[in-house]
Amino acid sequence: MILATIRLPDGQVTKRDIEDHGEAAMVLPYDPERRVALVIRQFRTPVHFVTGEGMVLEATAGRLDGEEPEACARREAMEEAGVRLAILEPVACTWSMPALSTERISLFLAPYAAADRMAEGGGLAEEHEEISVAEMPLQQLAAMADAGTPMDLKLFALIQTLRIRRPQLFA
Repeated sequence: MILATIRLPDGQVTKRDIEDHGEAAMVLPYDPERRVALVIRQFRTPVHFVTGEGMVLEATAGRLDGEEPEACARREAMEEAGVRLAILEPVACTWSMPALSTERISLFLAPYAAADRMAEGGGLAEEHEEISVAEMPLQQLAAMADAGTPMDLKLFALIQTLRIRRPQLFA
């Protein structure tokens, strides 16, 4: 956490907390033939602290660590979901929490086929991420989004973008 002293547009000087997270990438792999998407559930301490529940439904994601966003999205999809991705469809580059964090995240959609599942996923053992992988029907994900089921906001945005771009996959 950094405590920054800044001058606001009105000239007032104040202090603000900043968390420096850097850049990241997130991708929602989806199979257009079987109409499913690969998502993960991962334990998140802040969610557990607030709700007592800790598992959050998300798309695969990770920090760039010097990589291009596309390379990071592909690497994380393989590590976390065990899927090889060829085509990435850019969605947006967004600020994940602009009031506090420096994190910008590049969002992607990515078609895949059953043959692209190369491994079980679950993340790297040395990172202790406690990831479980699920292949979920797109209609179920849309229904969860419509019902306001708790999930990562970036996953919500990716589901809604896929619905707008490819509505036939949700019919």
